[in-house]
Amino acid sequence: MKFSPCTSQCTSDGDFCRGCGRSHNEIRETSALWAKVAAHMFEYGYDDPENFLETLNNKSLRRLTVLQENRR
Repeated sequence: MKFSPCTSQCTSDGDFCRGCGRSHNEIRETSALWAKVAAHMFEYGYDDPENFLETLNNKSLRRLTVLQENRR
């Protein structure tokens, strides 16, 4: 499944947003994750949030690869 970002045409009825097609649960969990990442960068006062986010991206993709390989 491909990630579908918000289209700013949000709906709250039913199980899925008609704007982006994601489940409301996925939207809530993703929003909470992004809020936690932003709060972490703020709490530690990173002067280079781009570096932190690039590292987070790289490490997350590596961990995803391991999870996918272990699933096989």
